[in-house]
Amino acid sequence: MARYLVQNAQLLDGDVVDIEIEDSDVASLNPAGSSDPESYSSDNQYDAEERLVTPSLTEPHLHLDATQTAGGPRWNRSGTLTEGIEIWGERKQSITKQDVKDRALKTIKWLVSHGTTRIRTHADTTEETLTGVEALCELREEVADLVDLQVVAFPQDGILTDESHEDLLRDAIDVGVDLIGGIPHRELTPEDGAASVKIAADLAERHELPVDLHIDETDDPNSRFTEVLASEALKRDIGDRVTASHATAMHSYSNAHAQKVISMLSESGVSVITNPLANIVLQGRYDDYPRRRGHTRVDELRAAGVTIGIGHDSVLDPFYHYGTGDQLDAAFMLIHYLHMNGYQDVADVWEMLTTENATVFSDDDYGLEPGSDGSLVVYDAMSPFDALRTRAPRTLVLRSGHEVARTEPQQTTVRHAGDSERIRYRR
Repeated sequence: MARYLVQNAQLLDGDVVDIEIEDSDVASLNPAGSSDPESYSSDNQYDAEERLVTPSLTEPHLHLDATQTAGGPRWNRSGTLTEGIEIWGERKQSITKQDVKDRALKTIKWLVSHGTTRIRTHADTTEETLTGVEALCELREEVADLVDLQVVAFPQDGILTDESHEDLLRDAIDVGVDLIGGIPHRELTPEDGAASVKIAADLAERHELPVDLHIDETDDPNSRFTEVLASEALKRDIGDRVTASHATAMHSYSNAHAQKVISMLSESGVSVITNPLANIVLQGRYDDYPRRRGHTRVDELRAAGVTIGIGHDSVLDPFYHYGTGDQLDAAFMLIHYLHMNGYQDVADVWEMLTTENATVFSDDDYGLEPGSDGSLVVYDAMSPFDALRTRAPRTLVLRSGHEVARTEPQQTTVRHAGDSERIRYRR
C-alpha cells in the first residue's frame, strides 16, 4: 500500500499544510513543516513549496472511442454536430479493438499528465459489432493503475431509429458497461425521444445502473427532453444516479420555461454536465448574427443547487478538432463565455472542477482530508486564480498515493537591455 508525503501544500482555502498519505489514503493534514520527512523515502516525498494542491481532477464526459481521429476519414468542414456524427459514422466502420485501445490510452495519458485520475467515457452502441464498447470495457481494467474509468453505453444514432439499436444497447450491458446512455434529440420524433428516455431509465433500474444521457444538445428551443428526464428521475426517485449531459437548448428556452426545468432538476437531484470546449464551437452554427454561445444555464442551475460538472466531450475527433485533455482548458473556456471571469468566481470554478465533478462521478472518497483517497495534484502556481489564469503545469500527480505523473515546467530566457534573466514558465 502506498505511503507518501507532500510538504508545504497550499490548499484551495489558502491553508499551507503537510499531507501524509498512508495505505493509499490521506492519513493527516498537519501544519506545514511539522512532518518528519526522514520517515519517508526520497522517492515518496515532494516539497510543493507553497504551490497550489487540490484533490486530483475528474473528467465526467468524454468519447474515448472516437478520440485521436480528427481528420479521418475527413475533416469536419461545416463544424456542425451533424457533420461530426456523419464522419464518425464513416470512421467507426473500420475500428478494431486495438485501434480503440491505442487511441484511448494516448488520450488517457494526456489527461493523467494534467491531473485527471477519474474518467467517464461514452462508447457508441450503434456500431453493430460493439467493438468500441468491448475495447473500452477491457481497457478499464488495463489502466486501473492510472485512472478509474467508467464506460457509458451510448446509442449515438438513437435507440428507436433502427430496430437493432435497443438490442445492441442491451448487449452492451452484458459486455459490462457502468452506465446507460441515450440521445433523445437524435430520435426521429419528439414522441420517440421521450420514449427513449423511458427505455434508458427502465434498463438502468432493471440492471441497477446509473443514467447519463446526451440531452437537448441543440440550439432548438423546442427540444425539451431534459424535463422528461427530470420527471422520470422524480417519479422513480433515482435523481442521485442520473446525469443530463449538455442540455444546451436551455440557453434558448424562454426564461419562464427554463426556470420550470431548473426547478425540476433541482428537486429531482439530477446532475448536469457542461462541455465548454466542444459546445462553444458546435452550438450557434445555424445562427447568423447575433450568434448564441451554446451553453446551458450554469449560473442559474448552480444557484438552484444543481450539481454542475465540467467536461471535455471531445479531444481531437470529428466533433472537436482541438484539445489536450487538460481540464483547466475546459474551465478557462467556461470562465470566458459564461462571464465567470470575476475574481469572486474563482472559488465556484474550482468547486465545479473538483467537488462537483467528483459528485457526478459518484466518488465518495474524494477530497483532501483524513480518510479520503490519496489522489492529488500539485500545480505550478501560487494561488487558485493563477492556476486558472495560466493553466499551470501539474508538477506532480498522485493516484491513491502512487506517483503517476511528474512535469518539469519549462524555463524561458528574457533578454532586456543587455541583461538576461531566466524565469520559470509560471507567469
